[in-house]
Amino acid sequence: MVMRSSSPLPRMSRRGRVTIAVLVGVFVLFTLLGWGVQAWTDWLWFDEVRYTEVFTGVLLTRLVLFLAVGLGMAVIVGGNLWLAHRLRPRLRPHSVEQATLERYRMVLSPRLGTWILLTAAVVGLFAGLSAQNRWNQWMLFRNGGDFGIKDPEFGVDIGFYVFQLPFWRYLLGVAFTAVVLAVIGALAVHYLFGGVRLQGVGDRMSNAARAHLSSLVAVFVLLKAIAYVLDRRAMLLEYNEGVKLYGAGYADVNALLPAKEILAYISIVVAIAIIVFSNAWMRNLVWPGISLALLGVSAVAIGGIYPWAVQTFEVKPSAKDKEAPYIQRSIDATRAAFGLGVTETTPYAANNLTPPASLVTDTSVVPNVRLLDPQLVSETYTQLQQVRGFYDFGPKLDIDRYGVNGKVSDYVVGVREINYGELTDQQNTWINRHTVYTHGYGLVAAPANQVVCGGQPFFVSGFLGEKTQEACSSQTEQITAKQPRIYYGERMAADDYAIVGQSDPNKKAEFDRPVGEGGGESYTYTGEGGVEIGSFARRLLYAIKEQESNFLLSEAVNKDSKLLYVRNPRDRVEKVAPFLTLDGDPYPAVVDGRVQWIVDGYTTAASYPYAERVNLQTETTDELTNRGTFQLARENVNYMRNSVKATVDAYDGTVKLYEYDDTDPVLKAWNKAFGGDLIQPKADIPVELNEHFRYPADMFKVQRNLLTKFHVTNPGDFYSAQDFWQVPNVPDAPDSGQKQPPYYLFTQFPGQESPRFQLTSAVTPNGRQNLAALISGSYVDGKPRLEVLELPDQTRISGPVQVHQQMTNNANIRQQLNLLSSNQAQVQYGNLLSLPFADGMLYVEPVYVKSNQQDAYPLLQKVLLSYGDGGSFVALADNINDGIKQLVEQGKKAGQGAPPTPPPGGNPTNPTPTPTPSGAATPTPTPSAGTPPPTGDLAAAADRVQTAISEVRAAQTSGDFERYGRALKALDEALTAFQQAQQAAGNASGSPSPSAGG
Repeated sequence: MVMRSSSPLPRMSRRGRVTIAVLVGVFVLFTLLGWGVQAWTDWLWFDEVRYTEVFTGVLLTRLVLFLAVGLGMAVIVGGNLWLAHRLRPRLRPHSVEQATLERYRMVLSPRLGTWILLTAAVVGLFAGLSAQNRWNQWMLFRNGGDFGIKDPEFGVDIGFYVFQLPFWRYLLGVAFTAVVLAVIGALAVHYLFGGVRLQGVGDRMSNAARAHLSSLVAVFVLLKAIAYVLDRRAMLLEYNEGVKLYGAGYADVNALLPAKEILAYISIVVAIAIIVFSNAWMRNLVWPGISLALLGVSAVAIGGIYPWAVQTFEVKPSAKDKEAPYIQRSIDATRAAFGLGVTETTPYAANNLTPPASLVTDTSVVPNVRLLDPQLVSETYTQLQQVRGFYDFGPKLDIDRYGVNGKVSDYVVGVREINYGELTDQQNTWINRHTVYTHGYGLVAAPANQVVCGGQPFFVSGFLGEKTQEACSSQTEQITAKQPRIYYGERMAADDYAIVGQSDPNKKAEFDRPVGEGGGESYTYTGEGGVEIGSFARRLLYAIKEQESNFLLSEAVNKDSKLLYVRNPRDRVEKVAPFLTLDGDPYPAVVDGRVQWIVDGYTTAASYPYAERVNLQTETTDELTNRGTFQLARENVNYMRNSVKATVDAYDGTVKLYEYDDTDPVLKAWNKAFGGDLIQPKADIPVELNEHFRYPADMFKVQRNLLTKFHVTNPGDFYSAQDFWQVPNVPDAPDSGQKQPPYYLFTQFPGQESPRFQLTSAVTPNGRQNLAALISGSYVDGKPRLEVLELPDQTRISGPVQVHQQMTNNANIRQQLNLLSSNQAQVQYGNLLSLPFADGMLYVEPVYVKSNQQDAYPLLQKVLLSYGDGGSFVALADNINDGIKQLVEQGKKAGQGAPPTPPPGGNPTNPTPTPTPSGAATPTPTPSAGTPPPTGDLAAAADRVQTAISEVRAAQTSGDFERYGRALKALDEALTAFQQAQQAAGNASGSPSPSAGG
């Protein structure tokens, strides 16, 4: 009896096949519907903002890459599977192995073509999906030009590395993947159909299978040769562990570089040997295997051991000299890639430690000192200018400058936006959220150097309703916005869309602004922005997109309705310019009577030879990150330019992209990729808009952090790392580990002809807290300018953290600060500003007080000031002018031999010494040189002072404020007793009294 062999796979019923087909069909239908709706609505949005070339350009590029790479991969893999089947042996020897495989051959053979096509399609699908994400590399590959700068090793233009190399390396990776998959697939088919055997007599591989597989291996080795050639170029991008810099070092250039070239030639020889020995001569795999083994040994010996030996025995013993030329390459490349080459470094002696009398009469620095902290006064703006609970100014305001009454000064500005999260339960219906509460109202501004009414900002714009406190705000709009309504703002989330527009001109549904007691005006949007959704098709389309039936059912949607969405300015710019990296701090400005959001856009690259590579998220994170600013993505770059200034109209959402760096090759490539007219020329920037451009914060942070090392341009000094700097921590919370943010100032630094709006940051020596330099960024004649005021290495000028500690730990100041804070209030410190003045350093820190009561807001109550080394001359005053007068008075008395006058509330005849940080010298009552040591009562008094100082230090270290207060009181009494003992001994004029500072 003959038994029929059973199929290894059970046959599915007709009902089961139909069910699966229906489920697959429904899944595909909904997937395609979702893609279609998304694509259609995206097209409508891009058509509204008039940037359809971006939509079509990116979409077509993605589609072409998907098809080209997907089809290419499918053809290579599927072709080799088909070829392996065609090359199968007609007769197969009988064996248990072949008998086992026969049942699989019976299943696959009838539909082998289908299986091959299905496998190729799956491989091609995944390859295509991966390829379409490389649209940006392909666009730069096609449209990139030259930088006009050649790399220092090969003399190749930088454009090859930025535009060409990334895509070549990607294509090489695709080729390797295709060959590996082809080898695996072909080997499996050859094994399944008997071309490759593990059992039986005779050859384990047929001639056809051997020729096929060896050819694929030879192609793989040839690709390896190409990889070695590209690796030679890519070496200029690698990290050099020996000197902690990027770029090829001594061992790379003198050992690894020639090794890569040798290995490329060896790979070509091995590929030829594989073909010859496998097919034309011995026709076996012994010699091809030996060739591959020799290639592996060569790669280890020539490409690994030899460079290691050169690095270990030749470079390390004299690394400073050997690596010097390559360190210089990294310094030059980094400064060029990040725009540091134009940095102007000026020595600043900072040898004046006494407040000069000119502080009182100064007209360029002191009058412009910014007292309002944008982060702290945001709560103040919200409480005083909110009017309705659903208005919001965000957690941080912005700094800009305006010319009012013929005088330019900086202002703290904020936009009164709708915050949908603050709507009450009754207000938060679909109708209210999307058709009634559609916009905010007004740009609120206050001079940054002025407070009124007990510490409040002096508001000059953005008023709502009737003003009741005439002294606390301007009676007229000094910064006038002809269209103050805010439909687009930073407080808008992705799902915060608005439906605006009415067919009936008498029907106004939108809440405009509050008027009177609880009332409000209504408004109807008249702007050009928004997607028209009056037709049934559009309403159905967006009902599907938003999954909201009210688009079809609600009477609030009429034939003249428009839909406003993507309302965050940064999101809008990111959508129309996906090739830009955007600054995390957009800011509003009134330009030609309209509120415009200004967003800085960066072009970046990650393949600039020898340049330092940085992570944007790490380099730009500080105390303000995610507090009114956006955190940047974790993008590694080694080239960065602020090439674009983008604007978004707060009323109609119009997006404009202006070229700001007209020399940037990367921006030119992107503009060319999208037709050449995507970016408006720099000459087209309106003059009034140009006046509000400011040095971008995130760009400055990256440049500042790089300058902490790359201000050193001598390779030997760079290798020693003795003159590196660091960014100090937040002065009032140094243990938090958060970096002090840079701050905008309208001021004049030494060497500048007039006051300038600039972004500034102090840096300290690496591992120390004294001041090393001030770095500022500003625009001069439309060009970015970085300036560094560098202090001497052994300067006595304290850094921000030290100055804050010295000012707040001064006994008299601490006593007043304790009075300001209590169980009912807390003290908050504003920006600590470092201001160079008259060959010295003036520090200013506003002091705010916030009650613990509900809805309380910070009020500026005092100003801390310091001049000189941070501890000798300090003042706590009600305003900046009084503080300056106190400092100058202290300086005059110090010049006459008297100790500095303490701040009000202290001992008028004996200032208490400021306890200094650990390791700093504390002044002690010691006799002058040439005088005999004290004896008797004077010696006892001196010992008492020394004991009191030790107790102050111990109390300060312990953190026990009660003990600290007792210790300060004991020290004050000891100093008084010491002075009395001096007078009794008749030696008061010969022995100096202890004084604050040192």
